[in-house]
Parts: sequence; C-alpha cells; structure tokens
Amino acid sequence: MKERVVVAMSGGVDSSVACALLKEQGYEVIGITICFNLVDSIRKKPICCGLQGIEDARRVAHKLGIKHYVLNMQKILEERVIKDFLREYLRGKTPNPCIRCNQYIKFDALLKRALSLGAKYLATGHYARIEKIQNPKSKIQSYLLKKAKDPKKDQSYFLYRLTQKQMKHTIFPLGDYSKDQVRRLAREFCLPVADKLDSQEICFIPDMNYRGFIKTRIKMNIEPGPIVDRQGNILGKHKGIPFYTIGQREGLGIATGYPLYVTKIDSKNNRIIVGKKEEATKKDFLVKNLHFILGPIKKKVALGVKIRYNHQEMPAWVIPFAKRIKVRFKNPQFAITPGQSAVFYKKDTVMGGGIIDKAID
Repeated sequence: MKERVVVAMSGGVDSSVACALLKEQGYEVIGITICFNLVDSIRKKPICCGLQGIEDARRVAHKLGIKHYVLNMQKILEERVIKDFLREYLRGKTPNPCIRCNQYIKFDALLKRALSLGAKYLATGHYARIEKIQNPKSKIQSYLLKKAKDPKKDQSYFLYRLTQKQMKHTIFPLGDYSKDQVRRLAREFCLPVADKLDSQEICFIPDMNYRGFIKTRIKMNIEPGPIVDRQGNILGKHKGIPFYTIGQREGLGIATGYPLYVTKIDSKNNRIIVGKKEEATKKDFLVKNLHFILGPIKKKVALGVKIRYNHQEMPAWVIPFAKRIKVRFKNPQFAITPGQSAVFYKKDTVMGGGIIDKAID
C-alpha cells in the first residue's frame, strides 16, 4: 500500500510542484484547497485561496491524475485569525496573520482532516525542512525545524509554532530546492501554473488595503488623536491608532525639515509618538506567548533573531525573564514592533519564538 499524503494546494507553483514531486516519489497524493468566503475582487496579484486559486488547483490535480477537494474554513479564519488581527491593531500592535493561519488552520484543522482521511502526512509548498533526530540513549525520536536550502526563499519564520506532533506528520517537499529550480520543475512536469505569479498578499485584505479593511470590519468609532514628540509636544493629529505601526514614516502629515518616524503607539491615551530614526532604533525588547520546538530556553544563550519576515537575522542574547524572554541585540535594530513575531535561530535550526511585547528604552 502506498503511503497517503494530503497536499495543501493553493493553486500556485510551489504547492503544485510539491504534489508532482510526492507523486513521483510513490505517494498516494490527495489535494485539498482551503477556501474562505472572500469578496471576489480584481487584485493586482493572486491570492492563495481565491476562486482563481481553486480553479488552478483543480487543473493541476487533473493534470497529475490525483483527487482534489475544496474545504471551506471561513469559521476558523474569522475566529482565530481575523478577530485577532483586528483586536491587535486596535491595541496599537502589528500582528502577522500568516503565522496564525499556519498555527490554527493549516497545521491544526487541515492536518486533523488529513489524518481523518487516512493520510500519514500533510505536505505544503513552504520552503523549510524537517529533520528527524534520535536520542541514542532513550531512543526517543524528535524533530527539528530547519531553514530552507535557499536563503532567499526560506519560510521557517512563519512556521516556528509547529509542535513535535505536527512535524511528525508534515512534509516540506521544496526545502532543498531554490525557486528557480521549482519553476523549472513546474515546466518539466508540464503544470498549467508553471508561469503563474507568486502570491504575496494577505488573503482577506484586497490589495493590502489595511485601512479600508479595518474600517469595514470594526463597528466602533476609531477616534483621531494627537501626534506628539518624546517630550509630549503636539505636532499633528493622527487618524486612529489602528492605522499606524512602529517605524512608519509616510502619512504623518507633519513638516519638520527632517524625517519623522513612529517610535511608540500609546493606545491607552490614544497618542502616536514620533521622533528621529534613532529614536525608533532599540537594542532590547521583551517577547511573550513563547513556543519552543525542543523545550524552553533555561539560561542566557547567544542566538540569531529575526523580528519580522523580511528582517535580516541578527546576533542577540536571548535571556529567560519571568514568563517572557528578554532579547538584547548586539547592535540596535530599527522598528522593533509589538505584535510581530521574534524567531530564534541556532545556525539553520529554528529554536522557537514568540510575540514581541514591547521594546525597552
């Protein structure tokens, strides 16, 4: 009997090539496309779970001769991702909904569905790797989450909340490939999506219009308030706490003769604090809602730390601090943003991470 694997098919190049590779390797492949009740609008770039994605996934499944199903997960998206997204923005935080989607939708709800279908594994098109290790004394097997071979495409940052149980039943077929290699494979397999553009948008926000989405979804009034400097001097007026993020420069509407950046968001007093770039550059910050892949860090350790997906990993001390972690960068970093995830690395291995609570002056 062939081992059965369910592939999360977005209709994009990556998940389509993942399907083709697994079938070539001898697995019984079943494709499932997650969909949500999203507004079918014209977008500049494709999204992972729109109507076009469903149709493209069907065409790929037909080409490969595999079964394909569509699974609506709107309820989980609303409860676990969108509500948190809106709640955090109202608090002056900047959340990463893709991390929560992976945590609660792909590797929880979808993985459970895959196992209920008799599959041994769930596979996705993420660029990351899972490595099995075994303790020579206890013979207990554990799993490591590792960066992809291609550093430009590595997506391990989005996956740091994976558990041992989830990794036991997860495959990342693209972890050893570059994006160029995946494109070539798509053409060699004659996949109908070989030249499709990559999806880069958050699926529930049309064309990345955060302000418009927040306005339509939040029923309460979003109150304007003062923009102040570090000394409390009023420099201007903001349009509402949810519309700003740490490090933001555009849209402040203040003329000072030099650039100003958002350095702090005071949601309690409905104030935006601005300053020069160096005032938005910090060394120390606290991390909460921690998750570690092989158990918690118990003492001060030197690790690489990323404070957002497109942030270059930088050396830092990671220090246990009550029920949180204190991070001290070797060199100050710009725009350490509450609500974003900080992910800890030891060389190419993800140790864990958590949610940035606050930067420390």
